[in-house]
Amino acid sequence: MNAAVKPEPLESVVFGQADERELRDRMKKELPADTFKAKPWRVIWFLPLQMVIWGGLATILLAGLPWYANLGLALVVGHTIGCQALLAHEVMHGALGMSKGWQNFFGWLGFGPLIVPPEFWRKWHNVVHHGNTNSGDTDPDSFGTLRRYKVDPKQKKFTKLAPGSGTWYSYFFLFYSFTFHAQLVLWFQAKRRKQFKGFNRRKAIVQSFVCVAAWGVLAVLSGPLAVFTVLVPFMIANALGQGYILTNHFLRPQTPTNNPLDNSMSLRVGPVLDRLHFRFSHHIEHHFFPKMSSNMAPRVREWLEEHHGDRYMAMPHSTALKMLYSTPRVYKSPTQLVDPNRPERVFDLLPLQKQYAASAR
Repeated sequence: MNAAVKPEPLESVVFGQADERELRDRMKKELPADTFKAKPWRVIWFLPLQMVIWGGLATILLAGLPWYANLGLALVVGHTIGCQALLAHEVMHGALGMSKGWQNFFGWLGFGPLIVPPEFWRKWHNVVHHGNTNSGDTDPDSFGTLRRYKVDPKQKKFTKLAPGSGTWYSYFFLFYSFTFHAQLVLWFQAKRRKQFKGFNRRKAIVQSFVCVAAWGVLAVLSGPLAVFTVLVPFMIANALGQGYILTNHFLRPQTPTNNPLDNSMSLRVGPVLDRLHFRFSHHIEHHFFPKMSSNMAPRVREWLEEHHGDRYMAMPHSTALKMLYSTPRVYKSPTQLVDPNRPERVFDLLPLQKQYAASAR
């Protein structure tokens, strides 16, 4: 009788396999052609989103409702602003077609309330983040490697804001950090990083002040009701976006190649919320095909689960949020996270691959 073949140890798995182009080519060949065509008709979704936002704000200001009713409306308005940003994310990638001028128009609708000018978003997200996903200290959306904090120890204080640091104020991070991080990228990273060369940073800064001024005008007009027309919607919109963005990458290894199967993670979300959130949960799929309309992403997920179930990782959204707050944020090595303020806190990312791969379901 032959001895059983032992499975390859998880530690020996090489992350960042350089087969992303091959995988894209296969999917383009094997999936229906309309999977990758622009879907301009989906721009119609901005109409009901805008109606909910402006209708909610008008009701808060004019209806004289009790505070708890205004709070409920504020939560709906904030959630809708967040949903609109997720749709604008598709627009700015070109998934709905259109000229850059029209993309910028809808980009203003989606990202303006979060104080992110569309042309800045296009450079920051489409070019720099997608081109350097989870890559060392280069990805602007990462807390980076331990080396960064050894070179500049003052930055360790910044990590105390982040989920997983254990500080009480880290639990507020999701509610402001999309806008906060955007401004850090605009004011500091875009100034010194070569990846932003040629970008009109001054114009984006002026545009950001215009966005702040618009919120300021609404706050003045609202008076005490600004809690419900400005503060709560702004916080909820930030939290919705960051609840996806941070979980899509922060629990994945840093990789030598830009392979979405290895440096990104999708999420498993209930079907109703998944549609309301324009399937932002399908994030591996999005990084393979940034210009693909999100309503086609389930086709890509099905293909990846069937052909690469051991590599395709999708965690339940609630589990991902819990793990985000129980693990450190800085990379000690490509597959280990560490807290630079408490170096004894180290978390190994490798077992997550085995536990949450599609093949383990």
